[in-house]
Amino acid sequence: MQYMLMFFENEAEIAAQRDHVERTGPYWDAWNAYVGALYGSGIVLKGDPLMPPATATTVRLEGGKRMVQDGPVAATKEQLGGYVVIDVPDLDAALSWAARCPAASHGAVEVRPVLHLPTQR
Repeated sequence: MQYMLMFFENEAEIAAQRDHVERTGPYWDAWNAYVGALYGSGIVLKGDPLMPPATATTVRLEGGKRMVQDGPVAATKEQLGGYVVIDVPDLDAALSWAARCPAASHGAVEVRPVLHLPTQR
């Protein structure tokens, strides 16, 4: 089964990690170890870190007219920082990988099955 793991972290905490030399190393070391383990296991189909929410652009249609907004959809304390799509036997395996993620200890990891659309004929 394929699952997407979405990594959410508190924007203020991320800034604190990057702004304090004594925290930056351990923060990135934990992420590098986790990502290395994921890829080393051979279960990753795709994954990418994302730029900060301030770089986002949101598009909506209102009355058929395109409305463009700088920034994310909603102002929240937690931001989507990246994702991976993994192929594992079941939800328990996906949850096990999610629990190992650094974001799980100070943010959240959302686990969602990938929907495979039927092929068109």
